[in-house]
Amino acid sequence: MATTEQGQQIDLGDLDLPQLQQIKQQFEEELSHLTQSYSQLRGAQARFNDCRDSVESLKGEKADDKTILVPLTSSLYVPGKISNVETVIVDVGTGYYVEKSLADAAKFYKDKIEYIKGSAAKLQETITSKQSNVRALVNVMQDKIQAQPAGSA
Repeated sequence: MATTEQGQQIDLGDLDLPQLQQIKQQFEEELSHLTQSYSQLRGAQARFNDCRDSVESLKGEKADDKTILVPLTSSLYVPGKISNVETVIVDVGTGYYVEKSLADAAKFYKDKIEYIKGSAAKLQETITSKQSNVRALVNVMQDKIQAQPAGSA
């Protein structure tokens, strides 16, 4: 038995080899997409961890024009000075920025990290389920191939 995207149960034994091949290809494509999504979630989690660490590093600092490196692009940084270490500007998504206290910014990033962890865990469960479906499908295909007479293929 395998479960389709619509949640329907399919008895794999009732299908012929070309149909099984088609379903296997579909499952593999879904698995590839899910794996890519999982990797992207983990990358986002790492970026939010970096942001949280940066905010945490400012706690306890004095507002004496602390020198930092400001990113202009992903590979170009220029020296800059922070004149106020009590608040930071936080990218809240889709081009919107909000000024937050250090504690609020740290909480914002912590909440984002926890949300992504939960989503990643759910996605990992889905990936594991899809992998089980693919293994079951391959086993049925192997059984059908072995059951075929030697002259036909």
